[in-house]
Amino acid sequence: MPGGLVALLDDVAALAKLAAASVDDVAAAAGRAGVKAAGVVIDDTAVTPRYVVGLSPDRELPIIGKIAIGSLRNKLLIILPVALALSALAPWAVTPLLMIGGAYLCFEAAEKIWEALSGNHHAEEVTTIEDPAALEARQVSGAIRTDFILSAEIMAISLAELPNLSLMTRAAALAAVAVAITAGVYGVVGIIVKMDDIGLHLSRRASSAARITGRALVRGMPILLQALSHIGVAAMVWVGGGILVHGLETFGMEALPQAVHHLAEASAKALPAAGAIVEWLVTAICSAIVGLVVGGVIVGVMHVLPGRKHAAVNQHGG
Repeated sequence: MPGGLVALLDDVAALAKLAAASVDDVAAAAGRAGVKAAGVVIDDTAVTPRYVVGLSPDRELPIIGKIAIGSLRNKLLIILPVALALSALAPWAVTPLLMIGGAYLCFEAAEKIWEALSGNHHAEEVTTIEDPAALEARQVSGAIRTDFILSAEIMAISLAELPNLSLMTRAAALAAVAVAITAGVYGVVGIIVKMDDIGLHLSRRASSAARITGRALVRGMPILLQALSHIGVAAMVWVGGGILVHGLETFGMEALPQAVHHLAEASAKALPAAGAIVEWLVTAICSAIVGLVVGGVIVGVMHVLPGRKHAAVNQHGG
């Protein structure tokens, strides 16, 4: 009996070690995958605050909560199973799908740049809806649609970093990435959109330092939100272009990727004191240029299509 108990305890200890190792594997894999997807995470964080513009301040956090739940549903119930199935049954399809998503991000960024240059701000027309419930529903729906594309990019990029792991470990790692990134992105977004309220609260405190800080926050929030909109567009074009460059390299079309790589390396050697930063910056700029070219071509094609032109005329009452 004692021998059997000792053997049982040994088995329990072995299982505990195996479980701990599995948890460590999942955590390490999730960490690698999450870091690789950081560019799209920045994009997601920068894009989301615009969906609460024009809405009642007391509805901002509930709306962000709805978007976060929709984002998590996208990642866990739709994208995760599809990504795992593709990696198991048709791994060749992952890169083309990534490139399609990257091209879409380039298109979105180029479309926003075109709207800014031409003065046609279609996205702002949503704030003219008079019914608050309809406006809220439309903003949440639009945010979740945009998030689906960004979430698919995050999950696909993350999956690409987990090629040699078991199916269960990959699933657990991707689920961990989904939860962590969603919580991080929408936690930061919640803080950003309520920063002016925090500033107002501080401006009414007795402490002069608190009042100065509060007034600075209230004055700085419009500037921050404007900067975030620009950062979001830049992130879209940089991430989308980078995905396209990497996809070309995967398919053996290495002329452009090698040119970008050589230019980044040469720039880093020219400024060795900040070599790593310079190499990253040059790579990002080159990726953004590729993204702008691809996005601009798609926008040009979309704007000469008869259906697109007709929709634009109807939208502006022409």
